[in-house]
Amino acid sequence: MREKRGRRSFLFFIDAESMIEKAVVRDIVEQLVQETDLFLVDVIVRAGNIIIVEVDSELEGVSIDDCITLSKKIESQLDRDAEDFELEVGSAGITSPFKIPRQYEKNWGNEVEVLTKAGQKLSGILKSSDEEKFTFTTTKMVKPEGAKKKVAVEEDFTFNYDEVKYTKYLIRFK
Repeated sequence: MREKRGRRSFLFFIDAESMIEKAVVRDIVEQLVQETDLFLVDVIVRAGNIIIVEVDSELEGVSIDDCITLSKKIESQLDRDAEDFELEVGSAGITSPFKIPRQYEKNWGNEVEVLTKAGQKLSGILKSSDEEKFTFTTTKMVKPEGAKKKVAVEEDFTFNYDEVKYTKYLIRFK
């Protein structure tokens, strides 16, 4: 007689009451950065109350002092006695994909790399963006029929955010 072997499933439940709410952290951070050049990119709350806050800056960049200051202010708004947590505050890396429309706006005029969900990889100058889509201009060298030399031809591409896998700032060393 053959023994039947089935799949075994294991479910792990996380007590929702013991986790710090992402929305609470998001509200705290948005309030704290209101009067600064910083803006919130993302908040992640992982099991074990590991809170990760990612910020960016309208100006130069996010300094370690900015992260330390913001971390202390966030911590002062949360009650460690009620719920223990681990807090990480960092900047959106220069080579990290953009996550929110405000990062696109910040990078108008900069060169970006775009990977579409169709698998097409393009690079060009970010021209404009809004809450739903962005436009960038690529330049390619094309040899017109009958011409001896190639000429630069610009082409605009517009994508909705949900049509791309990622868009990120492109760094070139010349």
